[in-house]
Amino acid sequence: MNGRVPVFEALVDAFRAPDLRFKILFTLGMLVVFRFLAHVPLPGVDQNALQSTLANNPLLNLLDLFSGGGLAKFSVVALGVNPYINASIIMTLLNQTIPALERLSKEGEYGRNRINQYTRILCVPMALLQGIGVSVFMQRSLVIPSFGFDDLGLTLSILATLTAGTLLLMWLGELISEKGIGNGISFIIFAGIVGRLPTTVSQTVEVQENVAILVVYAVIAIAVIAAIVFIQEGQRRIPVQYAKRVRGTRMYSGGSTHIPLRVNSAGVIPIIFAISILLLPSQIAQYFTNSETDWLANLSQATLATFQNGFVYNSLYFILTVAFTFFYTAFTFVPNDVADNIKRYGGFIPGIRPGPPTAQFLGRVVTRITVAGALFLGIVAVMPTIVGDVTGVQTLRLGGTSILIVVGVVVETMKQLEAQLLMRSYEGFIR
Repeated sequence: MNGRVPVFEALVDAFRAPDLRFKILFTLGMLVVFRFLAHVPLPGVDQNALQSTLANNPLLNLLDLFSGGGLAKFSVVALGVNPYINASIIMTLLNQTIPALERLSKEGEYGRNRINQYTRILCVPMALLQGIGVSVFMQRSLVIPSFGFDDLGLTLSILATLTAGTLLLMWLGELISEKGIGNGISFIIFAGIVGRLPTTVSQTVEVQENVAILVVYAVIAIAVIAAIVFIQEGQRRIPVQYAKRVRGTRMYSGGSTHIPLRVNSAGVIPIIFAISILLLPSQIAQYFTNSETDWLANLSQATLATFQNGFVYNSLYFILTVAFTFFYTAFTFVPNDVADNIKRYGGFIPGIRPGPPTAQFLGRVVTRITVAGALFLGIVAVMPTIVGDVTGVQTLRLGGTSILIVVGVVVETMKQLEAQLLMRSYEGFIR
């Protein structure tokens, strides 16, 4: 087959392979199950009050994003995979601070399986805590009739349902990763974002009558997606040479490889950290705006007014995103460990001495490329507000977190299909 094969022809080739066809259909089937569960609301939910609450609460909108749209109806999977994501982030940070976990993470597949099991266990209390927080807020917003010790039966049933829903989605995600295509947890979030897109686009077309503005918005969207793909796939490759080694009576020839250092190795985690911390003061202040203590009420109102200022909000959002990008990268990439592994296997970076000089070199390179990645994430974070203000389109926003997740899932899935197709001598999606 000569020339570039269109996407639909590659999909046809994928469906011709029985095992690959099963993976695709299995993934689609699990996503159908998830979307069905996302439309099963908890008993007693006032949908009108829920929609009004979501419209005026950015934090709940963020949680709805990571619930895959389940929170929009306060369904049995309202918490989504957010507790699992939080547990994974906590375990990633603990791996670098607790020596026992750090040693366990270096024990290959056995260590990874143990850490994954700890993550699943940690997901349960995280789901309970988040379920309590969301339910209390929903009860105060009159979305659910009651929650607390006054109605213990309903309270326990809500918490049990929300926790079970999270564990069920976690299981579905792991099934997709094991038997389907792509990362299951990311696919669940992806399905929720894409599922809401048709409704959002139709509302935008109905509200916005200026066709030229919509065309400009579409052009900006395409340019943004292209830039995200370019940055997400960007990496600095550090060459590594391996010398010849003699073990017993056998000689192993040397070789060369490279260390791929991604421009944005932190993904969407810094944006999640930044917006969670940024929204926390406003959420706390809302509870004290009507306080009988004058200074507390005034402080709460001043806090709300400060964070409602667009310039202040976006400036802090940008700064926090950049700061957390450096913070998370420092935790996940440890130059000393990489340098020790290279030295242990007889490798070296050309022109750099093994050991501490290699670690220093890697640290400088990571810092330089992280600057570009951090600025990129900062721009992506504040971009929805800027584009919305420039074009006047407020109903459809180029959400930074949403686009990063969608683009990341699509690109990774295409790569996996590419690898599967190449194994069967087919021409894939990406050149």
